[in-house]
Amino acid sequence: MQLDNSQLLRFTTAGSVDDGKSTLIGRLLYDSKSIFEDQLEAVEATSKKKGHVGVDLALFTDGLRDEREQGITIDVAYRYFTTPKRKFIIADTPGHIQYTRNMVTGASTANAAIILVDARHGVIEQTKRHAFIASLLQIPHIIVCINKMDLVDFSEEVFNNIVSQFEEFSSKLLVKDIRFRPISALLGDNVVNRSENMPWYEGATLLHTLENMHISSDTNKVDARFPVQTVLRPQSEEFRDYRGYAGRIASGIFYKGDEVTVLPSGFTSRIKSIDTLDGELEEAFAPMSVSITLEDDIDISRGDMIVRTNNQPEASQDLDVMLCWLHANPARPRAKYTIRHTSNEQKAMIKEVLYKVDINTFDRNLEDKEIGMNDILKVKIRTTQPLMFDSYQQNRTTGSLILVDEGTNETVAAGMIV
Repeated sequence: MQLDNSQLLRFTTAGSVDDGKSTLIGRLLYDSKSIFEDQLEAVEATSKKKGHVGVDLALFTDGLRDEREQGITIDVAYRYFTTPKRKFIIADTPGHIQYTRNMVTGASTANAAIILVDARHGVIEQTKRHAFIASLLQIPHIIVCINKMDLVDFSEEVFNNIVSQFEEFSSKLLVKDIRFRPISALLGDNVVNRSENMPWYEGATLLHTLENMHISSDTNKVDARFPVQTVLRPQSEEFRDYRGYAGRIASGIFYKGDEVTVLPSGFTSRIKSIDTLDGELEEAFAPMSVSITLEDDIDISRGDMIVRTNNQPEASQDLDVMLCWLHANPARPRAKYTIRHTSNEQKAMIKEVLYKVDINTFDRNLEDKEIGMNDILKVKIRTTQPLMFDSYQQNRTTGSLILVDEGTNETVAAGMIV
């Protein structure tokens, strides 16, 4: 299959502390010649200053000076690079267990996840945690990179044992495409170039895998959903009678003349025009930002949703949600939070904790109802007004939400509606 050069692949990297994520990304950038000359000179100077022999590849992603000085990566670092076959966006997420929330952030829009495993340690709790989050967020492809093969004498037996460990628990995950690659990020084996130290491995290198991976769009093309962000009422004489509803199409396709329903009111009308800065369109699709006018004068405001009449989302004040708690402060019993879902913002509370997920076994813990940082759990949420939604499995945009603390305005949780 001929790949479109402009096709963008978003992938996230995850693993335990010191598994070599930043070094791996540095190796990808360095060996694929995706480093600007001034970047290379700066990293070479920093490496020399620190007393390293050669280039410290991890510095290409550890962007903040204080993080570099600590020698760890503590936030999501984004990198962009291009090869003749494809464009890439990398989200490098931290390995510390207390930063699981950062992986949720980095992985939320990813097409693929690279999970690193230290060949000396094999599959550990963080490996399972990251694989579970990738599955929960419905990332379609996982590449398990068994790194530091140079420290286990490039052993085929070690590689096969770790593959077996991973496959033993990953059978419970929803991810269908899981691939395994034996690599040494430090030395470059099987990252961009094939390894001469592992003749027993006949598979593709990591970069070749990423360049040739087929990605289908995760945008729902069937269910037309248009969350209204603002109402346009120009003051100029020329557009005095113009009333447009502006926003970004969340999914599906809208055509001029479509019969639509406005939720939650339930009023129906037809699309009179679809307008952009460049002029009027006959059709528009996700993720385009447009202004829609209707044939009828309907009271519509921010947070309402325009949908096709014959294809409507669910609307309810009670939601079943898989929640990842992101904040250091635990959830307060029956406390009120601000819920943000598409362009809709209102008050909500966690009505009930149904169960927590045990990351080691993927079992459901029905007894522990406390919610702390990095907990992944299923809850019931009650909102003050009906929310228009699809399940996350059906629609990533209308199936996701965040909870915000009213007092601090900090995001405390990310959720996927089930």
